[in-house]
Amino acid sequence: MRKDTGVDGDAQRLSQLVWMFFLKIIDDQDQELELTKDGYVSPIPVDLQWRSWAADPEGITGDALLDFVNLTLFHRLKALPTAAGPRAKVVRDVFEDTYNYMKSGQLMRQMINKINEVDFNNLTERQHFGDIYEQLLNDLQNAGNAGEYYTPRAVTAFMVQQMDPKPGEVLFDPACGTGGFLTCAMRHMREHHVKRPEHEALMQASLRAVEKKPLPHMLCVTNMLLNGVEEPGFVRHDNTLARPLTSWTKDERVDIILTNPPFGGKEEDGIEGNFPTFRTRETADLFLALIIRLLKPGGRAAVVLPDGSLFGEGIKTRLKEHLMEECNLHTIVRLPNSVFKPYASIGTNLLFFEKGTPTQDVWYWEHRVPEGQKAYSMTKPIRLEHLADCAAWWGGATRQGRQEGPQAWKVSAADIKARGYNLDIKNPHAEAEDHGDPETLLADLDAAEAQAAALRDQLKAILTEALAR
Repeated sequence: MRKDTGVDGDAQRLSQLVWMFFLKIIDDQDQELELTKDGYVSPIPVDLQWRSWAADPEGITGDALLDFVNLTLFHRLKALPTAAGPRAKVVRDVFEDTYNYMKSGQLMRQMINKINEVDFNNLTERQHFGDIYEQLLNDLQNAGNAGEYYTPRAVTAFMVQQMDPKPGEVLFDPACGTGGFLTCAMRHMREHHVKRPEHEALMQASLRAVEKKPLPHMLCVTNMLLNGVEEPGFVRHDNTLARPLTSWTKDERVDIILTNPPFGGKEEDGIEGNFPTFRTRETADLFLALIIRLLKPGGRAAVVLPDGSLFGEGIKTRLKEHLMEECNLHTIVRLPNSVFKPYASIGTNLLFFEKGTPTQDVWYWEHRVPEGQKAYSMTKPIRLEHLADCAAWWGGATRQGRQEGPQAWKVSAADIKARGYNLDIKNPHAEAEDHGDPETLLADLDAAEAQAAALRDQLKAILTEALAR
Protein backbone atom coordinates (compact mmCIF):
# COMPACT_ATOMS: atom_id res chain seq x y z
CA MET A 1 0.00 0.00 0.00
CA ARG A 2 2.95 2.33 0.63
CA LYS A 3 3.63 2.19 -3.13
CA ASP A 4 0.19 3.67 -3.87
CA THR A 5 0.29 7.44 -4.48
CA GLY A 6 -3.27 7.94 -3.22
CA VAL A 7 -2.72 6.79 0.36
CA ASP A 8 -1.07 9.32 2.65
CA GLY A 9 0.05 8.37 6.17
CA ASP A 10 -0.69 5.54 8.59
CA ALA A 11 -4.20 6.67 9.53
CA GLN A 12 -5.32 6.56 5.86
CA ARG A 13 -3.56 3.23 5.32
CA LEU A 14 -5.39 1.77 8.31
CA SER A 15 -8.74 3.17 7.16
CA GLN A 16 -8.14 1.62 3.72
CA LEU A 17 -7.20 -1.75 5.20
CA VAL A 18 -10.14 -1.85 7.58
CA TRP A 19 -13.00 -1.37 5.11
CA MET A 20 -11.53 -4.32 3.20
CA PHE A 21 -11.15 -6.40 6.39
CA PHE A 22 -14.72 -5.46 7.29
CA LEU A 23 -16.18 -6.73 4.00
CA LYS A 24 -14.15 -9.97 4.14
CA ILE A 25 -15.03 -10.65 7.79
CA ILE A 26 -18.75 -9.94 7.35
CA ASP A 27 -18.83 -12.12 4.21
CA ASP A 28 -17.14 -15.03 6.02
CA GLN A 29 -19.63 -14.57 8.87
CA ASP A 30 -22.53 -14.43 6.39
CA GLN A 31 -21.45 -17.73 4.82
CA GLU A 32 -21.41 -19.39 8.24
CA LEU A 33 -24.83 -17.94 9.16
CA GLU A 34 -26.28 -19.14 5.84
CA LEU A 35 -25.32 -22.68 6.89
CA THR A 36 -26.40 -22.46 10.54
CA LYS A 37 -29.51 -20.23 10.45
CA ASP A 38 -32.61 -21.15 8.47
CA GLY A 39 -33.62 -18.50 5.98
CA TYR A 40 -30.63 -16.22 6.69
CA VAL A 41 -29.94 -13.73 3.89
CA SER A 42 -26.88 -11.46 3.80
CA PRO A 43 -27.66 -7.72 4.07
CA ILE A 44 -25.19 -7.09 1.21
CA PRO A 45 -26.52 -7.53 -2.36
CA VAL A 46 -25.09 -10.64 -4.07
CA ASP A 47 -22.92 -8.76 -6.63
CA LEU A 48 -21.35 -6.62 -3.85
CA GLN A 49 -20.44 -9.52 -1.56
CA TRP A 50 -16.71 -10.10 -1.12
CA ARG A 51 -17.00 -13.64 -2.55
CA SER A 52 -18.48 -12.22 -5.80
CA TRP A 53 -15.84 -9.63 -6.74
CA ALA A 54 -12.79 -10.14 -4.51
CA ALA A 55 -12.39 -13.84 -3.69
CA ASP A 56 -11.05 -14.95 -7.11
CA PRO A 57 -7.29 -14.14 -7.17
CA GLU A 58 -7.56 -13.85 -10.99
CA GLY A 59 -10.61 -11.56 -10.71
CA ILE A 60 -11.05 -7.97 -11.85
CA THR A 61 -8.02 -5.72 -11.42
CA GLY A 62 -6.59 -2.40 -12.66
CA ASP A 63 -8.98 0.34 -13.76
CA ALA A 64 -11.95 -2.07 -13.88
CA LEU A 65 -11.49 -2.83 -10.17
CA LEU A 66 -11.08 0.85 -9.26
CA ASP A 67 -14.22 1.80 -11.22
CA PHE A 68 -16.20 -1.00 -9.53
CA VAL A 69 -15.06 0.05 -6.02
CA ASN A 70 -15.47 3.82 -6.50
CA LEU A 71 -18.59 3.95 -8.67
CA THR A 72 -20.55 0.85 -7.66
CA LEU A 73 -19.44 -0.71 -4.35
CA PHE A 74 -19.17 2.43 -2.21
CA HIS A 75 -22.10 4.17 -3.86
CA ARG A 76 -24.52 1.30 -3.23
CA LEU A 77 -23.29 0.33 0.24
CA LYS A 78 -23.71 3.93 1.43
CA ALA A 79 -27.33 3.75 0.17
CA LEU A 80 -28.31 0.34 1.63
CA PRO A 81 -31.91 0.46 2.93
CA THR A 82 -31.68 0.33 6.73
CA ALA A 83 -35.09 -1.38 6.75
CA ALA A 84 -33.21 -4.48 5.56
CA GLY A 85 -32.34 -5.18 9.20
CA PRO A 86 -29.71 -4.38 11.84
CA ARG A 87 -26.78 -5.90 9.92
CA ALA A 88 -27.63 -3.79 6.86
CA LYS A 89 -27.63 -0.69 9.07
CA VAL A 90 -24.18 -1.67 10.42
CA VAL A 91 -22.80 -1.90 6.85
CA ARG A 92 -24.36 1.41 5.84
CA ASP A 93 -23.09 3.20 8.97
CA VAL A 94 -19.55 1.89 8.41
CA PHE A 95 -19.45 3.08 4.79
CA GLU A 96 -21.22 6.39 5.45
CA ASP A 97 -17.93 8.28 5.98
CA THR A 98 -15.47 5.78 4.45
CA TYR A 99 -13.41 6.44 1.32
CA ASN A 100 -11.23 4.49 -1.07
CA TYR A 101 -7.85 6.25 -1.14
CA MET A 102 -6.02 3.83 -3.46
CA LYS A 103 -5.33 4.91 -7.03
CA SER A 104 -3.73 1.72 -8.38
CA GLY A 105 -6.13 -1.12 -9.18
CA GLN A 106 -3.17 -3.52 -9.54
CA LEU A 107 -1.89 -2.76 -6.02
CA MET A 108 -5.45 -3.04 -4.69
CA ARG A 109 -5.80 -6.51 -6.25
CA GLN A 110 -2.51 -7.57 -4.59
CA MET A 111 -3.86 -6.39 -1.22
CA ILE A 112 -7.20 -8.13 -1.71
CA ASN A 113 -5.42 -11.40 -2.54
CA LYS A 114 -3.38 -11.10 0.68
CA ILE A 115 -6.54 -10.51 2.76
CA ASN A 116 -8.13 -13.55 1.07
CA GLU A 117 -5.51 -15.76 2.71
CA VAL A 118 -7.27 -15.32 6.08
CA ASP A 119 -10.27 -17.53 6.87
CA PHE A 120 -12.24 -15.67 9.54
CA ASN A 121 -14.40 -18.75 10.19
CA ASN A 122 -11.31 -20.62 11.39
CA LEU A 123 -11.10 -19.87 15.12
CA THR A 124 -7.29 -20.14 15.30
CA GLU A 125 -6.78 -17.89 12.28
CA ARG A 126 -9.30 -15.40 13.66
CA GLN A 127 -7.50 -15.30 17.02
CA HIS A 128 -4.13 -14.79 15.31
CA PHE A 129 -5.63 -12.05 13.17
CA GLY A 130 -7.21 -10.53 16.30
CA ASP A 131 -3.72 -10.20 17.79
CA ILE A 132 -2.46 -8.53 14.60
CA TYR A 133 -5.46 -6.20 14.59
CA GLU A 134 -4.77 -5.30 18.23
CA GLN A 135 -1.20 -4.41 17.24
CA LEU A 136 -2.51 -2.26 14.37
CA LEU A 137 -4.69 -0.35 16.84
CA ASN A 138 -1.71 0.03 19.17
CA ASP A 139 0.40 1.35 16.26
CA LEU A 140 -2.29 3.96 15.66
CA GLN A 141 -0.79 5.83 18.61
CA ASN A 142 1.87 7.07 16.19
CA ALA A 143 -0.65 8.16 13.57
CA GLY A 144 -1.13 11.79 14.59
CA ASN A 145 -4.32 12.46 16.54
CA ALA A 146 -5.47 8.90 15.96
CA GLY A 147 -3.71 7.87 19.19
CA GLU A 148 -6.57 9.36 21.17
CA TYR A 149 -8.70 6.36 20.21
CA TYR A 150 -6.50 3.81 21.97
CA THR A 151 -6.26 3.10 25.71
CA PRO A 152 -3.33 0.84 26.74
CA ARG A 153 -4.73 -2.68 27.04
CA ALA A 154 -3.27 -3.18 30.53
CA VAL A 155 -5.36 -0.21 31.73
CA THR A 156 -8.61 -1.45 30.12
CA ALA A 157 -8.00 -5.01 31.37
CA PHE A 158 -7.39 -3.78 34.94
CA MET A 159 -10.52 -1.60 34.94
CA VAL A 160 -12.65 -4.46 33.58
CA GLN A 161 -11.13 -6.92 36.07
CA GLN A 162 -11.99 -4.67 39.03
CA MET A 163 -15.51 -3.96 37.73
CA ASP A 164 -16.20 -7.68 37.00
CA PRO A 165 -19.12 -7.24 34.53
CA LYS A 166 -21.56 -10.14 34.13
CA PRO A 167 -23.82 -11.18 31.21
CA GLY A 168 -27.11 -9.30 31.40
CA GLU A 169 -25.62 -6.23 33.08
CA VAL A 170 -26.02 -3.37 30.61
CA LEU A 171 -22.50 -2.10 29.86
CA PHE A 172 -22.00 1.24 28.08
CA ASP A 173 -18.98 3.07 26.68
CA PRO A 174 -20.12 6.56 25.58
CA ALA A 175 -16.81 7.32 23.79
CA CYS A 176 -15.76 3.85 22.69
CA GLY A 177 -12.91 4.60 20.27
CA THR A 178 -11.75 1.32 18.72
CA GLY A 179 -13.71 -0.77 21.25
CA GLY A 180 -10.99 -1.70 23.73
CA PHE A 181 -13.27 -1.71 26.79
CA LEU A 182 -15.93 -3.74 24.97
CA THR A 183 -13.49 -6.44 23.79
CA CYS A 184 -11.83 -6.62 27.24
CA ALA A 185 -15.25 -6.91 28.91
CA MET A 186 -16.33 -9.70 26.53
CA ARG A 187 -13.04 -11.55 27.09
CA HIS A 188 -13.47 -11.25 30.87
CA MET A 189 -17.08 -12.48 30.81
CA ARG A 190 -16.25 -15.39 28.49
CA GLU A 191 -13.44 -16.44 30.84
CA HIS A 192 -15.38 -16.12 34.09
CA HIS A 193 -19.15 -16.00 33.54
CA VAL A 194 -20.25 -17.30 30.11
CA LYS A 195 -21.03 -20.99 30.62
CA ARG A 196 -23.89 -21.58 28.15
CA PRO A 197 -25.00 -20.19 24.73
CA GLU A 198 -27.77 -18.16 26.41
CA HIS A 199 -25.13 -16.39 28.55
CA GLU A 200 -23.28 -15.39 25.36
CA ALA A 201 -26.52 -14.09 23.80
CA LEU A 202 -27.37 -12.19 26.99
CA MET A 203 -23.90 -10.62 27.09
CA GLN A 204 -24.03 -9.46 23.46
CA ALA A 205 -27.55 -8.06 23.91
CA SER A 206 -26.40 -5.99 26.90
CA LEU A 207 -23.57 -4.04 25.20
CA ARG A 208 -23.95 -0.35 24.27
CA ALA A 209 -21.42 2.02 22.66
CA VAL A 210 -21.16 5.32 20.80
CA GLU A 211 -18.27 6.75 18.78
CA LYS A 212 -18.26 10.19 17.20
CA LYS A 213 -15.49 9.88 14.57
CA PRO A 214 -15.74 7.70 11.44
CA LEU A 215 -12.33 5.95 11.54
CA PRO A 216 -12.53 4.63 15.13
CA HIS A 217 -16.21 3.76 14.59
CA MET A 218 -15.25 1.55 11.63
CA LEU A 219 -12.32 0.07 13.61
CA CYS A 220 -14.65 -0.69 16.52
CA VAL A 221 -17.37 -2.37 14.43
CA THR A 222 -14.72 -4.53 12.73
CA ASN A 223 -13.28 -5.33 16.15
CA MET A 224 -16.72 -6.49 17.31
CA LEU A 225 -17.10 -8.79 14.26
CA LEU A 226 -13.63 -10.21 14.94
CA ASN A 227 -14.72 -10.91 18.52
CA GLY A 228 -17.67 -13.02 17.41
CA VAL A 229 -20.45 -10.41 17.65
CA GLU A 230 -23.16 -11.08 15.04
CA GLU A 231 -24.94 -7.73 15.24
CA PRO A 232 -22.58 -4.89 16.21
CA GLY A 233 -25.37 -2.39 15.55
CA PHE A 234 -25.12 -1.35 19.22
CA VAL A 235 -21.95 0.59 18.23
CA ARG A 236 -23.62 3.84 17.18
CA HIS A 237 -21.89 6.46 15.02
CA ASP A 238 -22.96 9.58 16.92
CA ASN A 239 -21.88 12.22 19.46
CA THR A 240 -23.17 11.18 22.90
CA LEU A 241 -22.90 14.80 24.09
CA ALA A 242 -25.18 16.16 21.35
CA ARG A 243 -28.28 15.27 23.39
CA PRO A 244 -29.56 17.43 26.26
CA LEU A 245 -28.58 15.84 29.57
CA THR A 246 -32.17 15.85 30.82
CA SER A 247 -33.42 13.97 27.73
CA TRP A 248 -31.78 10.71 28.89
CA THR A 249 -34.66 8.80 30.45
CA LYS A 250 -34.74 6.22 33.26
CA ASP A 251 -35.10 3.31 30.86
CA GLU A 252 -31.83 4.32 29.16
CA ARG A 253 -29.83 4.03 32.38
CA VAL A 254 -27.15 1.36 32.58
CA ASP A 255 -25.48 -0.93 35.12
CA ILE A 256 -21.85 -0.34 34.17
CA ILE A 257 -19.91 2.42 32.40
CA LEU A 258 -16.31 1.76 31.36
CA THR A 259 -14.71 4.57 29.39
CA ASN A 260 -11.75 6.77 28.60
CA PRO A 261 -13.48 9.96 27.42
CA PRO A 262 -11.41 12.29 25.22
CA PHE A 263 -9.78 14.97 27.38
CA GLY A 264 -8.09 18.24 26.60
CA GLY A 265 -10.56 18.81 23.76
CA LYS A 266 -13.38 21.30 23.38
CA GLU A 267 -16.82 20.51 22.00
CA GLU A 268 -18.34 22.68 19.27
CA ASP A 269 -20.36 25.80 20.13
CA GLY A 270 -23.81 25.05 21.47
CA ILE A 271 -23.04 21.66 23.06
CA GLU A 272 -22.73 23.32 26.50
CA GLY A 273 -26.39 24.29 26.15
CA ASN A 274 -27.22 20.59 26.60
CA PHE A 275 -25.69 20.75 30.09
CA PRO A 276 -27.34 23.78 31.73
CA THR A 277 -26.01 23.01 35.25
CA PHE A 278 -22.44 22.51 34.03
CA ARG A 279 -22.02 24.99 31.18
CA THR A 280 -18.62 24.10 29.74
CA ARG A 281 -17.18 22.89 26.44
CA GLU A 282 -14.44 20.82 28.11
CA THR A 283 -15.08 17.29 26.81
CA ALA A 284 -13.96 15.31 29.88
CA ASP A 285 -16.20 17.40 32.19
CA LEU A 286 -19.27 16.94 29.99
CA PHE A 287 -18.70 13.18 29.83
CA LEU A 288 -18.38 12.97 33.62
CA ALA A 289 -21.71 14.79 34.06
CA LEU A 290 -23.31 12.42 31.51
CA ILE A 291 -21.87 9.30 33.19
CA ILE A 292 -23.32 10.28 36.58
CA ARG A 293 -26.71 10.82 34.92
CA LEU A 294 -26.66 7.53 32.99
CA LEU A 295 -25.88 5.16 35.88
CA LYS A 296 -28.79 3.29 37.47
CA PRO A 297 -29.04 3.39 41.27
CA GLY A 298 -26.40 0.85 42.31
CA GLY A 299 -24.71 1.19 38.90
CA ARG A 300 -20.92 1.41 38.82
CA ALA A 301 -18.33 3.16 36.68
CA ALA A 302 -14.61 3.16 35.98
CA VAL A 303 -13.39 6.23 34.11
CA VAL A 304 -9.99 7.55 32.97
CA LEU A 305 -9.58 11.26 33.77
CA PRO A 306 -6.60 13.65 33.61
CA ASP A 307 -5.03 15.37 36.64
CA GLY A 308 -6.72 18.61 35.54
CA SER A 309 -10.13 17.12 36.34
CA LEU A 310 -8.93 16.43 39.90
CA PHE A 311 -7.56 19.88 40.78
CA GLY A 312 -9.57 22.08 38.40
CA GLU A 313 -11.83 24.80 39.80
CA GLY A 314 -15.04 26.56 38.78
CA ILE A 315 -17.35 24.18 36.86
CA LYS A 316 -14.99 21.31 37.76
CA THR A 317 -15.53 22.00 41.50
CA ARG A 318 -19.32 21.87 41.07
CA LEU A 319 -18.98 18.67 39.07
CA LYS A 320 -16.83 16.95 41.72
CA GLU A 321 -19.25 18.03 44.45
CA HIS A 322 -22.13 16.58 42.37
CA LEU A 323 -20.14 13.35 41.83
CA MET A 324 -19.47 12.90 45.56
CA GLU A 325 -23.08 13.67 46.51
CA GLU A 326 -24.64 11.35 43.92
CA CYS A 327 -22.05 8.57 43.98
CA ASN A 328 -19.64 6.76 46.26
CA LEU A 329 -16.27 7.70 44.75
CA HIS A 330 -14.47 4.90 46.55
CA THR A 331 -11.14 4.62 44.69
CA ILE A 332 -8.76 6.77 42.65
CA VAL A 333 -5.78 5.01 41.08
CA ARG A 334 -3.09 7.55 40.19
CA LEU A 335 -1.04 6.66 37.10
CA PRO A 336 2.34 8.12 36.10
CA ASN A 337 2.61 10.55 33.15
CA SER A 338 4.22 7.97 30.86
CA VAL A 339 1.30 5.48 30.72
CA PHE A 340 -0.33 7.13 27.67
CA LYS A 341 2.86 8.08 25.83
CA PRO A 342 3.62 8.95 23.09
CA TYR A 343 0.42 10.84 22.28
CA ALA A 344 -0.20 12.24 25.78
CA SER A 345 2.28 12.92 28.56
CA ILE A 346 -0.06 14.10 31.28
CA GLY A 347 -0.87 12.44 34.58
CA THR A 348 -4.00 10.31 34.40
CA ASN A 349 -6.23 8.71 37.01
CA LEU A 350 -8.70 5.85 37.14
CA LEU A 351 -11.85 6.85 39.06
CA PHE A 352 -14.09 4.07 40.39
CA PHE A 353 -17.52 5.01 41.74
CA GLU A 354 -21.00 3.65 42.43
CA LYS A 355 -24.28 5.56 42.08
CA GLY A 356 -26.76 5.93 44.92
CA THR A 357 -24.91 6.72 48.15
CA PRO A 358 -22.76 9.78 48.84
CA THR A 359 -19.01 9.43 49.26
CA GLN A 360 -17.73 8.94 52.83
CA ASP A 361 -14.05 8.29 52.11
CA VAL A 362 -11.88 8.18 49.00
CA TRP A 363 -9.10 5.63 48.85
CA TYR A 364 -6.05 6.49 46.74
CA TRP A 365 -3.53 4.10 45.22
CA GLU A 366 -0.34 5.46 43.64
CA HIS A 367 0.86 3.23 40.82
CA ARG A 368 4.62 3.31 40.34
CA VAL A 369 6.76 2.44 37.34
CA PRO A 370 8.55 -0.89 37.97
CA GLU A 371 11.98 -0.90 39.65
CA GLY A 372 14.84 -0.25 37.27
CA GLN A 373 12.62 1.58 34.76
CA LYS A 374 12.41 5.40 34.63
CA ALA A 375 9.15 5.55 32.67
CA TYR A 376 6.82 3.54 30.46
CA SER A 377 7.50 3.76 26.73
CA MET A 378 6.48 2.24 23.37
CA THR A 379 9.04 -0.53 23.87
CA LYS A 380 8.33 -0.98 27.59
CA PRO A 381 4.59 -0.27 28.01
CA ILE A 382 2.50 -0.81 31.12
CA ARG A 383 1.38 -4.46 31.52
CA LEU A 384 -1.47 -5.94 33.57
CA GLU A 385 0.97 -7.64 35.98
CA HIS A 386 2.34 -4.19 36.87
CA LEU A 387 -1.09 -3.51 38.47
CA ALA A 388 -1.23 -6.82 40.37
CA ASP A 389 -0.21 -5.16 43.67
CA CYS A 390 -3.19 -2.78 43.40
CA ALA A 391 -5.55 -5.69 42.60
CA ALA A 392 -4.22 -7.60 45.64
CA TRP A 393 -4.77 -4.54 47.89
CA TRP A 394 -8.27 -3.86 46.43
CA GLY A 395 -10.14 -6.22 48.74
CA GLY A 396 -12.45 -7.98 46.28
CA ALA A 397 -15.96 -6.83 45.37
CA THR A 398 -16.64 -5.50 48.89
CA ARG A 399 -13.26 -3.71 49.15
CA GLN A 400 -12.94 -4.91 52.76
CA GLY A 401 -9.68 -4.99 54.65
CA ARG A 402 -7.91 -2.20 52.79
CA GLN A 403 -4.84 -0.91 54.60
CA GLU A 404 -2.91 2.32 54.29
CA GLY A 405 0.65 1.75 53.14
CA PRO A 406 3.49 3.21 51.03
CA GLN A 407 1.19 3.40 47.97
CA ALA A 408 -2.26 3.63 49.60
CA TRP A 409 -3.96 6.34 51.66
CA LYS A 410 -7.51 7.36 52.61
CA VAL A 411 -9.06 10.85 52.67
CA SER A 412 -12.47 11.66 54.18
CA ALA A 413 -15.18 13.41 52.17
CA ALA A 414 -15.17 16.18 54.82
CA ASP A 415 -11.45 16.83 54.22
CA ILE A 416 -12.01 16.91 50.45
CA LYS A 417 -14.89 19.37 50.88
CA ALA A 418 -12.65 21.56 53.09
CA ARG A 419 -10.09 21.56 50.25
CA GLY A 420 -12.71 22.98 47.86
CA TYR A 421 -13.20 19.52 46.28
CA ASN A 422 -9.60 19.40 45.08
CA LEU A 423 -9.05 15.65 44.57
CA ASP A 424 -5.41 16.06 43.53
CA ILE A 425 -4.07 14.74 46.84
CA LYS A 426 -0.44 13.64 46.86
CA ASN A 427 0.77 10.49 48.59
CA PRO A 428 1.44 11.44 52.25
CA HIS A 429 3.75 8.43 52.63
CA ALA A 430 6.06 9.42 49.77
CA GLU A 431 9.39 10.66 50.98
CA ALA A 432 10.26 14.11 49.68
CA GLU A 433 13.24 13.90 47.38
CA ASP A 434 16.38 15.32 48.95
CA HIS A 435 17.69 17.84 46.45
CA GLY A 436 20.55 18.94 48.74
CA ASP A 437 21.52 22.18 50.47
CA PRO A 438 20.61 25.34 48.44
CA GLU A 439 23.95 27.05 49.27
CA THR A 440 25.93 24.04 48.01
CA LEU A 441 23.76 23.79 44.88
CA LEU A 442 24.31 27.49 44.07
CA ALA A 443 28.08 27.12 44.57
CA ASP A 444 28.08 24.09 42.24
CA LEU A 445 26.10 26.06 39.65
CA ASP A 446 28.59 28.99 39.83
CA ALA A 447 31.52 26.59 39.36
CA ALA A 448 29.83 24.90 36.37
CA GLU A 449 29.09 28.29 34.75
CA ALA A 450 32.70 29.42 35.28
CA GLN A 451 33.96 26.21 33.67
CA ALA A 452 31.61 26.72 30.70
CA ALA A 453 32.84 30.32 30.29
CA ALA A 454 36.50 29.16 30.34
CA LEU A 455 35.78 26.51 27.68
CA ARG A 456 33.98 29.12 25.55
CA ASP A 457 37.02 31.44 25.77
CA GLN A 458 39.33 28.57 24.78
CA LEU A 459 37.14 27.72 21.79
CA LYS A 460 37.01 31.39 20.76
CA ALA A 461 40.83 31.64 20.88
CA ILE A 462 41.23 28.47 18.76
CA LEU A 463 38.74 29.76 16.13
CA THR A 464 40.40 33.21 16.04
CA GLU A 465 43.83 31.64 15.50
CA ALA A 466 42.49 29.34 12.77
CA LEU A 467 40.85 32.26 10.91
CA ALA A 468 44.04 34.35 11.13
CA ARG A 469 46.13 31.73 9.23
